[in-house]
Amino acid sequence: MKAVLDACVIYPTVLREILTGVAALGLYEPLWSDRILREWTRATAKLGALAQAEAEGEALLFRAAFPRGQIRDQPSIEARLHLPDDNDLHVLAVAIAGHADCIVTFNAKDFPRHVLAEEGIERRDPDSLLWQLWSFHPDAVAGVVLSVHATAERLAGNPIPLKALLKRAQLPKLAKAMAA
Repeated sequence: MKAVLDACVIYPTVLREILTGVAALGLYEPLWSDRILREWTRATAKLGALAQAEAEGEALLFRAAFPRGQIRDQPSIEARLHLPDDNDLHVLAVAIAGHADCIVTFNAKDFPRHVLAEEGIERRDPDSLLWQLWSFHPDAVAGVVLSVHATAERLAGNPIPLKALLKRAQLPKLAKAMAA
């Protein structure tokens, strides 16, 4: 499965680490563009210059880890598309050019299912995608989640309940599945 990662699902660290960890295992192929990664790194500017510099470094690592996932901007495809927000046309164009199965986003309003369906693309929220991958590969997904959890606890310097961490990352279905 090929999935375009919208900037809104790359920005939160825990979610990004889980999504990229699962992709590194080959459970899906992430697709992205330089513009998507720039949106992510610019979004971190509100956290300060150091946070933005860290995000830019992480974006370089992301590019190196998934070189086949980079899709160039597609202005000719964008020109024929219509979405509620023109600023999201580039994401759909990347999905079309990359032959993606889905766009992973929290932004349901600006990616109407019927518009995406005309292009053979599905909109997925990260929780449903990760829950589906967990359903077929529970040990692999759990391993990634537990590794991210351990890193979050180490960085925080104190215990963090796994369920709380996943809920903060907007992954309640995955949290419930892993708790079962």
